[in-house]
Amino acid sequence: MTTFSRPTTGMILAAGLGKRMRPLTAITPKPLIPVGGHAMIDRALDALIDAGGKRAVINVHYLADLVEVHVRHRKDIDIKISDEREELLETGGGITKALPLLGDDPFYLLNSDSFWMEGSIPNLDLLAQHWLSDDMDGLLLLSPTVDAVGYHGRGDFQMDPFGRLRRRKPHEVSPYIYAGAGILHPRLFEGSVATPHSLNVQFDKAIESGRLFGLIMDGQWLHVGTPHAIPLAERAIAHSATRGLNT
Repeated sequence: MTTFSRPTTGMILAAGLGKRMRPLTAITPKPLIPVGGHAMIDRALDALIDAGGKRAVINVHYLADLVEVHVRHRKDIDIKISDEREELLETGGGITKALPLLGDDPFYLLNSDSFWMEGSIPNLDLLAQHWLSDDMDGLLLLSPTVDAVGYHGRGDFQMDPFGRLRRRKPHEVSPYIYAGAGILHPRLFEGSVATPHSLNVQFDKAIESGRLFGLIMDGQWLHVGTPHAIPLAERAIAHSATRGLNT
């Protein structure tokens, strides 16, 4: 088995409509909403840069001009825009369209509205350390549901002792939630068409072949999906600052 070196490219998903964040998203795209004094997309970009990222591919659709102008002010990373102004392609279709910009190597995937307080080792570094390019099509960062701030669901995945993932069955409660970050290999999208579809299509394909893996994060995940979740996240950030944790 061959361990892949650290990815230098990341895909940041920033094209969503942000319906659950209304009314804040009436005039502000969700990635630009500030949490703890920083736009959420800047937190994603900072994490990518700290992990050695040199290029960020960002898809845009809703209030696309505002997102594009904001991210192009960044001079610390090469920004490429995948334009979905004419049609929102969802997560799977959006990545499929962006593949020519992403290249042939594995890449980081980040949701623009997901971030976390780091533990002893930055989580993107942890993903890179555990990535096995010959064996994996995807390695997803997972948060224990009991520790997640702003999340009250039944979890996403069950994980075997080797880290392979499967879906939570309808009657099950899973201990893990997908934290909106991971490493994906472009081969996961072979045969995919850039039409609207969820990334779950690709995840299920990788599960079927035994090539979707998970890694439990070090730190605490902050899920900011609604206006109500913003003060919860900001209190967690303020509390972490008093304990010397990183965000």
